[in-house]
This record gives sequence, C-alpha cells and structure tokens, in this order.
Amino acid sequence: MSCPIKSIDPAQDGEQLGDEAGMLYAEYLMLDKILGAQRPLGHENNAPVHDEHLFIITHQAYELWFKQIIWELDSIRNVFSEVLEESQTLEILRRLNRVVLILKVLVDQVMILETMTPLDFMEFRNHLRPASGFQSLQFRLLENKLGVRQENRVKYNKNYAKVFGHDEDAIDQIDKSESEPSLTDLVQLWLERTPGLEMEGFNFWGKYQQSVEVLLDQDKKRAYEEKTEALVKYRLNELEKRREVYESIFKSEIHEALVSRGERRFSHKALQGAIMITFYRDEPRFSQPHQILTLLMDIDSLITKWRYNHMLMVQRMIGASQLGTGGSSGYQYLRSTLSDRYKVFVDLFNLSTFLIPRSYIPPLDESMKSHLCYWGPLRGRTYRNGSTNGAASNGDVRKIPSSKH
Repeated sequence: MSCPIKSIDPAQDGEQLGDEAGMLYAEYLMLDKILGAQRPLGHENNAPVHDEHLFIITHQAYELWFKQIIWELDSIRNVFSEVLEESQTLEILRRLNRVVLILKVLVDQVMILETMTPLDFMEFRNHLRPASGFQSLQFRLLENKLGVRQENRVKYNKNYAKVFGHDEDAIDQIDKSESEPSLTDLVQLWLERTPGLEMEGFNFWGKYQQSVEVLLDQDKKRAYEEKTEALVKYRLNELEKRREVYESIFKSEIHEALVSRGERRFSHKALQGAIMITFYRDEPRFSQPHQILTLLMDIDSLITKWRYNHMLMVQRMIGASQLGTGGSSGYQYLRSTLSDRYKVFVDLFNLSTFLIPRSYIPPLDESMKSHLCYWGPLRGRTYRNGSTNGAASNGDVRKIPSSKH
C-alpha cells in the first residue's frame, strides 16, 4: 500500500527537477560581497559593541534604497525630457508611487535604529570620526536630481572637495547632477504645456482672473452687510490681504520677485498649469496629471518626515549641543534642513492658497470638454446603431484628439 501522505508532485518530495546550469541565488545577488561588507570597528579594536552591527546594516540599507530611488528618478526624468505622451503617464505614476513606498520604508527604518540606546551608541561613536551621514554621495545626488538648489542649501560644507575627501569621481557626479535638468525643471516644462492655457484658445488664466474678481467683489458686498463697523473693517482688511495673495500670481513681476527670493520655485506658466490641473482634476485627461502632482508632494513630504525623524534620533543619541561626527553642528544643522528651502515642490503645497469655490471655477466650453475627454467630442459622435448625437454628417466618426501633455 502506498503512503497516504506521499505527494504526487515529485518537487514536493524534495527532488531537484531542474538540472540546467546557471548562477545560484547567492551568486546572482553577490551575497558574498553584500554580507561581507559589515566590519564593526569595535571588533577590530578588541572592543566589540553589539549595536554597531545594527548601525552599519541600517545605513547600508539606506544606501541601497537611495540607489533604487536614483534609478527610478533617472528613468522618470528620461521620460519627462521628451514630449510626454498620454501612454507614458501611467508608467510615470507607477515609478513615482514606487519611490513613495520606498521612502515610507526609510521613514519607518529610523525606528529600528532607535532601538539602540544613547549609551550603546557612545561606546562606538568615536570610531566613526570623521565619517558622517552628510558625506552620503547618493543622498546628495538624490536631492540634486529632484531639484534642491545649491543657493537654498545651508551654508555648512558647500565645499564638495572638503566633504568628499577630494574624491574626484564623487565631485564629477555631483557637478553632473547639478548641470542636468532636475525633475522639478522637467515637471515645469511639462506643466507649461497644459492644454487650455493658450490665450487664443480656452484661456483658462483669463477666465480664472475674472472669476476671482467676481468672488472678491461679492465678498466685499457681504463685508459691508456686517452689523458692526468693527466687523466691517475686519472683513475688508482680510479681503485686501486675499486680493494681494491673488495678485501675487496674476502679476508676473510679483511672482518673479518671489521666485528670486526663493519663496517660489515654479515658472509663472508652470504655476498656471498646476492650478488648472487642480481645478479640473476630475476631467479624464487631467486625472493622471493630478495624480502625478500628488505623488510629487508625497515625495517631498516623506523626505521631510525622514529628515525630521533623523533629527529627533540624533537629538536622542547625542543631544542638541554636541557636534556631529563629521564636524557639523549635528542636531542644529539637521533642524535647519526642515525649512521650505529644502522642499522641491513647495509651490504644489501652496496651491490651496489660490483655490476658489467650485461654483466659481470657469466652466469648460464644448471644445475644451472634447479635448479633455478620452472618448472624443460629445457632439457628432457615431454610435454602433448608426445614430449620432449632433450635427455631424453621416459616417463622420470623430477620433480622440491627440494630446502631448
């Protein structure tokens, strides 16, 4: 009698079914190099500290994930560097979403490092000098490829030759990353091509300004309806502040002044495109562009969260007064990187400042509705039964208008 629990699948009984030659798992992943790359200095100095191994593993994992993020960013920048076809936006969304998920892992990874106590860290901290996280070449490349500008950085150690120990290859990579178009540069060019901004076409910007004027005029009338003079004065003062805010985007010279001061990043027309996409995000052709803008903000948010968690961890480990191992001010330096100066897509965060109620959003005309609809014009379409819903001639089957946004 055969064994009742014997599997009918030979592979389940431990038999090797394949005999083809090739690399094994460890060979393909080069695990001998990866798993042999941990060299706790405490062991070499005959003063081993258990948590030094965790410290090394965590930072090596960071560097591997940085490499993957750079890989994704380079591919996204390559797509954006050409005229973006609609078929490519879904791939951009996939890759941006992947970057977002990786950054979430990096944010949570700080908690693992926090299982190390300050006293344990003190046992091997002196071995790290003069090494510092500030010397992470990949993180500097990541920032540059996203679009962190040199003039917005904290002044500490802007001399790359000093930071990277005269590593010419590292300096060349940084110079290249600063000279190439960053992701924010390419996103701006893409936003400037937003359909509907053309003055001779839908002219969204002109219609938007008219809607804002109507809104402010009506708010002014309501302000005068307040029961007390103090309330009237208060409402009018608030209204004047709002008018100045809107003028900062309607008057190009004010916008350019804010850009020169580092308070804004986008070109005037790119900002117009971002506002239009935000207003009409429910239209089929603007749905994916709006998701792209949302993911770009997520990337900025998660990097800021990572900086913040890193700063708190440093404060917990060495306090707020000690210098970092690389000679920086440690906690104080990290805290300075949390400002909006390090946000690449800060203009996207501030779009809500310029929103208006839905009832005031300029309605799309028939031509614009057709252009933003994946399924072609609403009028003149021919259905399967041969009927039409407009004045198009018999047999006139409208094609979906091409879009290069």
